[in-house]
Amino acid sequence: MRMTDIQRCEVRPGRLVEWTLSPATVATAKALPEDSRPPAYIQESHLRTARSVREDGLFVPTWLGAAFDIPGRVDLDALGEALRGWTLRHETLRSGFRWAGGPGDSIRRFTLDPASVSLHREDAGEFTDPAALAQHLQDRFDTTADALRWPNLIYTAVVRDDSTSVYMAFDHSNVDAFSIYRIPAEIQELYAGHLTGHAPEQPPVSSYVDFCEAERADADRIDADHEIVARWREFIRRCDGQLPGFPVDLGLDPGGGLPTQKLMREMLVDADAAAAFEAYCRPYGGSLVGLLAATALIVHEIGGEPVYRTVVPFHTRAKSAYSDSVGWYVGGAPIEVPVAEAPDFPAALKTVRAALHATRPLARMPLARVLRLLGADFRPTSPDMYSIVSFADARGIPESAGWTERNAYGLIRVSYGDQVCAWVTRLHEGLWFAARYPDTDVAHKNLRLYADRLRDIIVSVADRAPALRR
Repeated sequence: MRMTDIQRCEVRPGRLVEWTLSPATVATAKALPEDSRPPAYIQESHLRTARSVREDGLFVPTWLGAAFDIPGRVDLDALGEALRGWTLRHETLRSGFRWAGGPGDSIRRFTLDPASVSLHREDAGEFTDPAALAQHLQDRFDTTADALRWPNLIYTAVVRDDSTSVYMAFDHSNVDAFSIYRIPAEIQELYAGHLTGHAPEQPPVSSYVDFCEAERADADRIDADHEIVARWREFIRRCDGQLPGFPVDLGLDPGGGLPTQKLMREMLVDADAAAAFEAYCRPYGGSLVGLLAATALIVHEIGGEPVYRTVVPFHTRAKSAYSDSVGWYVGGAPIEVPVAEAPDFPAALKTVRAALHATRPLARMPLARVLRLLGADFRPTSPDMYSIVSFADARGIPESAGWTERNAYGLIRVSYGDQVCAWVTRLHEGLWFAARYPDTDVAHKNLRLYADRLRDIIVSVADRAPALRR
């Protein structure tokens, strides 16, 4: 799926319909007892960051979403049943959190029984201006899919005679990119079944809520003397006591508040070049290693840093049972690439491969747990703890070959932030690049330079290996 924002996902006019969890469902949730399964550390960190930033006087939306088209005239009753069935399939979507107050101000989970979950449908009227509709959707998603409220999800459909566009938004605590990728095929399979009166028997999926409990129990077994904590302590020390940012000038005012952000998104290279690049990098670990190696060389060119330090995101779906599960299955591994010792691309590939081999196991331990054990004051003032360059190959996702035809997009909310978050996605059409970054002239110039140089390196590698093009 191409990652973009709501303004650039081909929003077209039509009649807007919305589904939210019903008032009866919300009332039932308010009376629920505590679910003993705790939040994941990444969820707790996300909620505490949202509250901290809000207390500083800034509302920073952090939702993720999905967009896709259903061809033909839609049956809204069947679509509503499909959306409810999909919601019931993924336990995290009917689970939320309360602030318990008292010492430590703890966060407690509650979870609805499937039988208590219903959706409320509302007609929001006709929209003739696509820009006004996109702004309305963004405003609704900001208000509803908010980390500090529950329910924090919303489903919408823009209905037309020839097709319907579905837009769905979730607070980040419930979803990651792979969760978003799977939405179009799952919803359309359920919808097709309800149209014919034979809803498909989708196999049950493992619960992210159960995963949270198991991951947290494992994380709580380590203490401040554990090797993982020691390695993070040393990495952060070499980052001058901070988690790493993007090592180029972003034009930030050191005393200023959190800046607004911009989005850059484009196709980097076509399918042939993406295949040749992957083939060239495969002996070193594949496209992720290649992208990190290229990034290390580029940021050295732009900013002159002798060592590229970053935290590499990895999914934590270690068991196949979680492969279809909706949740936030992400951890991070710290790497250091001494560019002075890796002056060209082949040398950088070897250096990155060795760094990832050494540190990737650290991604299985939640960073929020490590930071707590370090005892440092990491009071979050930005929704992004650090800058990232992320890679995902989405071609194996069901129905991904039809994403372009169905106008399928992954939606990113671009709001405020002082970091650079870049996502490179391998699609059937090639490599798609999206990044949000501080809205300054300097940052735009340097991100433009980064994206152009990244394309140059990928193309030059592909050209060096013409026999590998597929």
